[in-house]
Amino acid sequence: MAEYTPMMQEYLKTKAEYEDCILFYRLGDFYEMFFEDAKTASRELELTLTGKSCGAEERAPMCGVPFHAADTYINRLVAKGYKVAICEQVEDPKEAKGLVKREVIRVVTPGTNIDQLALEEGSNNYIMSLYYTKGVIGIACCDVSTADFYLTEVNETRKLTDELYRFTPAEIIYSKSIYESGIDITDYADKLNIALTQLDESYFDDTLSTRELLNHFKAHSLEGLGLIDFTVGKVSAGSLLLYLKETQKSELTHLTHITPYTDGKFMLIDSSTRRNLELTETMRDKQKRGSLLWVLDKTKTAMGARQLKSFIEQPLVSVDEIIKRQDAIEDINGSLIDREELREYLSSVYDLERLITKITYQSANPRDLIAFKQSIGMLAPIKTLLDGFHSHLIRDLNASIDDLKDLYVLIDNAIAEEPPISSRDGDIIKTGYNEEVDRLRSAKIDGKQWLAELEAKERDKTGIKNLKIKFNKVFGFYLEVTNSYKDLVPDYYVRKQTLTNAERYYTPELKELEDSILGAEDRLNTIEYEFFKAVRDTIAGEVDRIQISAKAIATLDAIISLAVVAEKNHYVRPVINNRGVLDIKEGRHPVVEQMINADQFISNDCYLDQDSNTIAIITGPNMAGKSTYMRQVALIVLMAQIGSFVPATSATIGVVDRIFTRVGASDDLSTGQSTFMVEMNEVANILHNATSKSLLILDEIGRGTSTYDGLSIAWSVVEHVAYNIGAKTLFATHYHELTELEGQIKGVHNYCIAVQEMGEDIIFLRKIISGGADQSYGIQVARLAGLPEEVLSRARTIVDSLNENDIAAVSDKIALQEKFEEKLKEATGLEISESEAQIITELKNLDVTKITPLEAMNILFEYHNKVKE
Repeated sequence: MAEYTPMMQEYLKTKAEYEDCILFYRLGDFYEMFFEDAKTASRELELTLTGKSCGAEERAPMCGVPFHAADTYINRLVAKGYKVAICEQVEDPKEAKGLVKREVIRVVTPGTNIDQLALEEGSNNYIMSLYYTKGVIGIACCDVSTADFYLTEVNETRKLTDELYRFTPAEIIYSKSIYESGIDITDYADKLNIALTQLDESYFDDTLSTRELLNHFKAHSLEGLGLIDFTVGKVSAGSLLLYLKETQKSELTHLTHITPYTDGKFMLIDSSTRRNLELTETMRDKQKRGSLLWVLDKTKTAMGARQLKSFIEQPLVSVDEIIKRQDAIEDINGSLIDREELREYLSSVYDLERLITKITYQSANPRDLIAFKQSIGMLAPIKTLLDGFHSHLIRDLNASIDDLKDLYVLIDNAIAEEPPISSRDGDIIKTGYNEEVDRLRSAKIDGKQWLAELEAKERDKTGIKNLKIKFNKVFGFYLEVTNSYKDLVPDYYVRKQTLTNAERYYTPELKELEDSILGAEDRLNTIEYEFFKAVRDTIAGEVDRIQISAKAIATLDAIISLAVVAEKNHYVRPVINNRGVLDIKEGRHPVVEQMINADQFISNDCYLDQDSNTIAIITGPNMAGKSTYMRQVALIVLMAQIGSFVPATSATIGVVDRIFTRVGASDDLSTGQSTFMVEMNEVANILHNATSKSLLILDEIGRGTSTYDGLSIAWSVVEHVAYNIGAKTLFATHYHELTELEGQIKGVHNYCIAVQEMGEDIIFLRKIISGGADQSYGIQVARLAGLPEEVLSRARTIVDSLNENDIAAVSDKIALQEKFEEKLKEATGLEISESEAQIITELKNLDVTKITPLEAMNILFEYHNKVKE
């Protein structure tokens, strides 16, 4: 580096420490980028690429952005997946000897960005750490902007997928052991737009991780943190803390707690179910509108919106916890006037969780403190209103809310009501807070009067009528005289600058005033900044109190949102049970009824249990509403388990541990999987992981293959669920042959969508009724879709021909075979094996009139050997 200038040598030295980052290097009023960083930034940010002399023969490629607008450019780069290292001047250039000292003060990554302009208010911005050993994956997840920190362990790739979709992190850090486990983390990253960072194995050292966790959370043992059983998860959490401290150049004092959790605490919702039920975004457009969250979110704060989203993504399985939320909703809606007053107060509460993070990062500006003061000013009246409610949850939330009166008084006394954005521009501290500030401010204000008096005196003394005292940052204060009055300038005026049309001067008196005024202003700004920092640091020291209050406000806001939606949309309180009974009367789809006129929505009942009504086979034509009905039931169950009231006239909900959905059909081109393969993968996941406490939503199983294969698979799936799992199941199918299973398999019942035929047309009545459909009405639906009449006519001819060889006859034979086996077992107590059943089937199909005696003897000999085996 000998040929480079000293400044460029310092730049390259810093860049070598942050090779994977774009380095924003502070030079005066700009952040500059050089060499490859400059080329990348100019391309991504559409900046002009120039060059700078650097001591080498060729100029160094260079581009830059103004320091006051840097956040906008940094956010754009981070949103594209880049990391940005911010290298700041850490000493006053006026006092520097030689090069100004510079240091990287922070590395901004997709998972660590805390700029509120870059973050979605109603969503968390998580960074996740993954570590694998001995068949277990440790998962730690943190939102630096809100201080939410979670930890868990899973032992299957499928469960890792569920956690990825639960948190949708912006960034993942991981050890190479993840690849050794056979998990392709890059596949998830591509699908979910996640930035990846592979860290050195030293980050994932067990001893180092334990020490980091204990030191950070000031605990004596892992047991005190609740992490004693998370031997792999703790390594992920410790590595994440190390990475965050390394990139944020901070002790992260706002991370005050870590929350371990296991599968049993919440209902498990896999990625397919999240997508199919459109819980937080629609499948087609990835928009909030049209999702369950869109219906339920009437929150007033960003914190409440995030909390409500968390409710939806993590439904409860504890009956007691669900009932607590229900009681709170009922309590809130018991006093509508107080409810609306609470919402009014909540409207004035800013994002306390992210504000306190900015404060602890020392990046909060004076206006952030005013927003903080305005927010905590609402806590006391909120607590007063909550005193009138009596449910356990509301009382607990009220107890958790600290009115933070001392912090309110501090900010109110110290910080001006309308301060500037910058903390170094002065006019931050209120008059009366500090005598020195008041004295210097008076000098600054009086200085203006002194200048006005001096200007008037010099006009009278010299006779120069247009003489003015002006100021700029380069020359300070000066007397400006136009050329037309130059002859009147007295001898004691000292020339400072010559312009085309005027001359600029100073006098000893003006110089003395300048020193007094500018000295007071500089001193005032410095003192005000110090007092501002002291106030900010005092608030940061109370981070625990603030975070607890913020989380309580967030939960209160989410509960009130559910209460408002329940009252507005005429929802009812469901009865929650552990008996596995699901009984919904006149249920409605919560989203669809909001997208259309609610009066036009046809409500439907649903009854399932774990005994005699386990599986509902639902038949009927496309477009009739089977999928809507099944999703509706799943959503009602999920809503009930987040503690919400539900769209029905009455509902009894048996708590489920998981909801599985197999709905719709699509190729997965990224992995080369066909529609049918995707369907079978999802069905396999369901059959391997469902339990008797699960709810299964299965739509059109087996549709992606031949009719016989599809029917066989669908039939076998129903049998497997009935005999081996026992889960409550809604099974929609075009194979109306499956209606034969009612009466053959315990717990299976037939339902269909009612339709009314009017000649060649049909009307969908959208009503679920008992019984099975005897046809699919496919041609009628095709007619409604507008297929040409000649196509429809030919289809009718073909279907008539096919009906002569209807596979219903095959299904009848299968059902008769099963009846025969049952009767045989009843009569003899013997069960027929699979091979024996095959022999019986072959014998039944054997035409003895068309074989020779020798062939008959050979066949008999063959069957004799099979039976002996």
